[in-house]
Amino acid sequence: MGTAIKMTSIRLDTRLADKAAKALGVKSRTEAVHIALREIVALNEFKKLMLDHGGKHRFEGHEE
Repeated sequence: MGTAIKMTSIRLDTRLADKAAKALGVKSRTEAVHIALREIVALNEFKKLMLDHGGKHRFEGHEE
């Protein structure tokens, strides 16, 4: 799946975006927003996975 990059215009709290960029160690607001969007999508997918499968599988780890 390729990355779809398109110019858009949004109202953005620049102070918050700058803090996020600093916290993430990236140079631009754009990078910070992309990381934040990826993280929220991953978190949502993880939550769905846990709701669908949480507690239904038994862990059988390595025994010595």
